[in-house]
Amino acid sequence: MPTRTARTAWNGTLQEGGGQVELSSSKVGTYDVSFPKRAADEAGGTTSPEELIAAAHSSCYAMQLSALIAEAGGTPVALEVTAEVELGPDPAGGFRIPSIVLTVKGEVEGLDEAGFQQAADAAKATCPVSKALTGTEITLHASLES
Repeated sequence: MPTRTARTAWNGTLQEGGGQVELSSSKVGTYDVSFPKRAADEAGGTTSPEELIAAAHSSCYAMQLSALIAEAGGTPVALEVTAEVELGPDPAGGFRIPSIVLTVKGEVEGLDEAGFQQAADAAKATCPVSKALTGTEITLHASLES
């Protein structure tokens, strides 16, 4: 299996510095990062580790759910997955990611609501990014749309 790489170049202090994260394997882009914008309500054109984790988790989950729907005899027509990754204080000091909320809306042929929910729950437990985030509370909201 392949290994993927990203690189960050950082200059300056935490509060006054900044950097760029490069998606090195795919070469699809380089994005600005900044701690003050990471901790602010508005990102102001920069990304953050939490947004990158959200992207990784939502895409991994969508792929895993698609596979599990097919294994259950259904056909995934469309899946819309959102991951909300929270940055919060760590009681031990510093910061941590206390929770992630996954929301999926699915248009699926060949599965009823119960079958879709079962596949959705299994995907949450078995997608590789969910497994990597063990220790973070992951909540799932899944709805089947007709």
